[in-house]
Amino acid sequence: MRLEAKALVETVRQAAGLIAQFTAGKSATDYAGDVLLKSGVERQFEIIGEALNRLSRTDLEVFQQIDGGARIIAFRNILVHGYDVVDDLVVWDIVKQHLPGLEAQVMGLLEEDGGTA
Repeated sequence: MRLEAKALVETVRQAAGLIAQFTAGKSATDYAGDVLLKSGVERQFEIIGEALNRLSRTDLEVFQQIDGGARIIAFRNILVHGYDVVDDLVVWDIVKQHLPGLEAQVMGLLEEDGGTA
């Protein structure tokens, strides 16, 4: 993997890890009622989406190894441009149902390539 692509994958890994850290021990109700928590989680999702967007232009082969990459970018665009229609329960579902798989995928890509950037 080229260095720039590896750095972008590492960015995704770090942001996913931060979301997991921010939400550990929290419930959907906690999330919905905590503006600071929501802001932090949404910001990290924005970073993930932008890193994947750049990855799609930098190294399409690596990008295509990430399940749902285009959907993640679209989610980022909703967070940035459609902030007024973001549903807390949808974000929470993504955190709990989809983020662990994404984190595992990027960890696998980094391990295959010899570790973090």
